[in-house]
Amino acid sequence: MRLIVTGARGQIAQSLLERAPRWQADVICACRPALDLAEPGSVARALADMKGDAIVNAAAYTAVDRAESEESLATRINGAGAGEVAEWAAKRGMPLLHISTDYVFDGALDRPYQEDDPVGPVGAYGRSKLAGERLVARHNQRAAIFRTSWVYSPFGANFVKTMLRLGETRDEVSVIADAVGAPTSALDLADTLFAAARKLLTEPDSAGLTGIFHSTGGGEASWADFAEVIFGEAERRGRKPVAVRRIATAEYPTQARRPANSRLNTDKLARHYGLMLPDWRGAVRDCVQRLLRDSNQRIEQ
Repeated sequence: MRLIVTGARGQIAQSLLERAPRWQADVICACRPALDLAEPGSVARALADMKGDAIVNAAAYTAVDRAESEESLATRINGAGAGEVAEWAAKRGMPLLHISTDYVFDGALDRPYQEDDPVGPVGAYGRSKLAGERLVARHNQRAAIFRTSWVYSPFGANFVKTMLRLGETRDEVSVIADAVGAPTSALDLADTLFAAARKLLTEPDSAGLTGIFHSTGGGEASWADFAEVIFGEAERRGRKPVAVRRIATAEYPTQARRPANSRLNTDKLARHYGLMLPDWRGAVRDCVQRLLRDSNQRIEQ
């Protein structure tokens, strides 16, 4: 299996590259400057000579707060750019696995969101990703859209790395406790994408493999719960204790509003693909262990 992946420097693309050997897969990455979803026509030029069995669109504008003042750019990348990737794949009869987000919802429900619940993003980033979902579905009938949330990994910038950095110099960190979701390991998500791509390729006529699917770490947590597991594992690995001060969203104002409820129901993914991501706690501990081990190795070298 040969996957073309956009957004080569992001957490998901890097995780796909790392996980590829266990799936006996080849991953061919396309990224800036050759592939720039902000530039119309860039997709066709950058991917013209690439050959693959399926494509994963992991490229995105992800600066949630900055998107409030750059909505047109975010929409160009996450909306029109995603649509161009879908159209390119469709012309080649190629399945597309597109990454989307919990931010397409307003977060007002008191239960996990299902795929067919009404959308209603409360910020520019969510609106741009929703535009992408719609264009992907319009341009490629073989597209599977994977909404995920709170992604972290050993790669790039993310919440786990931020907490570990803050914990180096602070004894207490204030973290929001009234917003809930599911921390999702990009490495676990990469395994899901490989398995889904294989099924799309080997069972092209199977009903229910296209459309929207929710794919997040198992269980649920607040940001404060997430932080406590990070600091707890760091302490077990020799770091000093760090207390989490639980605060309300109102105490930590940001430029962009975020959904208070980011929980996504993943039953549809299990039903049609037979896939379920592991519980978030174990995956977070694994990530912290790896980051601290790698950090110690760099210091020793």
